[in-house]
Amino acid sequence: MEQASYQQTRAKLEAYFDRTAADQWAKLTSDAPVSGIRATVRAGRDRMRETLLSWLPQDLHGRRILDAGCGTGAMACELARRGAEVVAIDLSPTLVDLARERSSADPHSHRIQFVSGDMLADSLGQFDHVVAMDSVIHYERFDMVAGLARLAQRTDGSILFTFAPSNALLAAMIRIGRIFPRSDRAPFIAPVSESALRSAIGDHAHLEPWQVGRTEKISSGFYTSQAMELHP
Repeated sequence: MEQASYQQTRAKLEAYFDRTAADQWAKLTSDAPVSGIRATVRAGRDRMRETLLSWLPQDLHGRRILDAGCGTGAMACELARRGAEVVAIDLSPTLVDLARERSSADPHSHRIQFVSGDMLADSLGQFDHVVAMDSVIHYERFDMVAGLARLAQRTDGSILFTFAPSNALLAAMIRIGRIFPRSDRAPFIAPVSESALRSAIGDHAHLEPWQVGRTEKISSGFYTSQAMELHP
């Protein structure tokens, strides 16, 4: 991974999610009424979360899972309810605090360790599975794949992640900036074609033992994202 490129993108993400739009994301990920555009994003994210969860065993007792880019904690809570020991990490301390607060009433929250920081940090340890929902979509293809390779070195089972599939509709939405209003728009999303991503994964030395498994695209109005499974 190009350290400068990765660090620059990470800094922009931290500024956006922790300061510029923390309140908007807190509302988006709640049950509060939202605008039509945000309603499609919320519905798409709910479907994507359900898809990724369906690719994991129902019984996760004894499994250690990294929720990479945990946001406000919805994925982490579902994993904990299945019995997993979850490390839920996000760049935004504000969102991590909100995730911790929201999960506090859940009887399974003792299985979740909330952390603010870098999802690629070696200090997080070894995992059985990694889930990275909409957390690597802002990184260019080679940075994304290099990040997945670093995670693979500390993962014994599957890595489930999402990417922004390259298509005309998504490109148009990015150009006109209508996914969110200008005042709280997310950092640039880096679309990539599935074929180019598969090629980059196949070419990375540290991912040589890994294979692409299931993949599924979710489209819901202004939300478009594609799930992909990597397994050794």
